[in-house]
Amino acid sequence: MSLTPLLSAPAPIPLHALAALAAFVLGVVQLAGPKGTAFHRVLGWTWSALMLAVAVSSFWISTIRQLGPFSLIHLLSLLTLATLPLALYAAHHHRVAAHRRGMVLLFAGALVIAGAFTLYPGRIMARVVFGG
Repeated sequence: MSLTPLLSAPAPIPLHALAALAAFVLGVVQLAGPKGTAFHRVLGWTWSALMLAVAVSSFWISTIRQLGPFSLIHLLSLLTLATLPLALYAAHHHRVAAHRRGMVLLFAGALVIAGAFTLYPGRIMARVVFGG
């Protein structure tokens, strides 16, 4: 395992990957910890900022081109940019079930599932984790 492939990648890729990794770790803490506390809110705003950074930075990554400079994974970024404010709005209005649903959807879809695809052979994160 070596961070060299990631740290030597073009500028938006390390930012995108490191924000995603930090969001994953904070997401696990959020899902496992108590809800509704001041700590949960502070961590939640931090997680939301990281998710925003992950989604926005993705638009400057065009190593896979299927739709002009974009790929189908960019649809997930658009979904994140739509779901995140809706889930935050739900929390602000004490609609806990809608907030939970939105945040779990983002965690599972944008971090776990999309993150698994970064381990496909030949991709940067595959080289980081598996070498080569």
